[in-house]
Amino acid sequence: MALAARRARRTFDIWPGFVDALSTLLIIVLFLLMVFTVAQNFLSQALVGSNNALDRLNKQVAELAQMLALERSQAADLRRTLATLSDELRQSNAARDNAASQLAELMPERDALNEQARRATAALAAAEARMKELEDRAGASTQALTEEQKISAEAKAQVELLNQQLAALRQQLARIAAALEVSEAKSAEQQAQVVDLGKRLNAALASKVEELARYRSEFFGRLREALGNRPDIRIVGDRFVFQSEVLFPSASAELQPSGKEQIARLATTLKEISAKIPKEINWVLRVDGHTDKLPIKNAPNAPFASNWELSTARAISVVKYLIELGIPPERLAATGFGEFQPIDPGTDEVAFRRNRRIELKLTER
Repeated sequence: MALAARRARRTFDIWPGFVDALSTLLIIVLFLLMVFTVAQNFLSQALVGSNNALDRLNKQVAELAQMLALERSQAADLRRTLATLSDELRQSNAARDNAASQLAELMPERDALNEQARRATAALAAAEARMKELEDRAGASTQALTEEQKISAEAKAQVELLNQQLAALRQQLARIAAALEVSEAKSAEQQAQVVDLGKRLNAALASKVEELARYRSEFFGRLREALGNRPDIRIVGDRFVFQSEVLFPSASAELQPSGKEQIARLATTLKEISAKIPKEINWVLRVDGHTDKLPIKNAPNAPFASNWELSTARAISVVKYLIELGIPPERLAATGFGEFQPIDPGTDEVAFRRNRRIELKLTER
């Protein structure tokens, strides 16, 4: 009996702990369910925001695709317009050359007609003078008609012959004058055609110059982006100016590694731009070498006899390296100016450093 009572008390002591454990477990489960619900709500909002952002991005991509298609269409129209202008330019040049050749052929003919007219006029004046003389002689011989019948008959025959010659000369002069008028009218018409062709040619050339200027501005803009904002590389007018210290060691014409890197960027940009320039535009990249006015012969172990030779050798080195990078040699030109084209007239080291430079200019040959 006592043992049964102890067992009943022990069972009663265990039951509250078991209930506390179940309560704690239930609270933990409820907390986890609440956390899961909150997390699911946040995830739903984030997913909705992502879907909205994705829709906006899809709309922007569609708009960009439409803009790209429009730009491509405009580029195709520009190419067709350029091809049409090029054909018209070739036709205008051919017509102008043809008109010029015809005008050159008509000039000797007109001169010959003028000479014939002059001679005919002189012959007509001589014939009229001769006829007047014969008429005077005939009038004077009227009183002595009996004695001078033979002379009078000969004089009348000569007068008749002269009248016939005079009529023939007048007809020839009329034909020459008509031919001269036709020649002058034709010459004036061809001269007007030449003037019109010249105007059209000037307009076409102006269009080509404007197009080359557009490609030049694009070239300099993209080259500026490729090289970055460097204090030793600047733009002066329509030229890119590299300081010599960037490309070459002192008193040397051999490109150093940093200089080759800059020229390689230039070549990449030039190849991209040249692929867009029409073949009708005869462009060339001119590389100009410049030095300061300090004589190079004063430098120790100077390999060049003068600044002329140093500036020219540096320009040629840049051109050769551009050819190695794939630029066609017929699109390049190297020029050396020595110290005779300074951009800073000063006599200090800053001015000397500015004048030691390589200039690049995209121009028409």
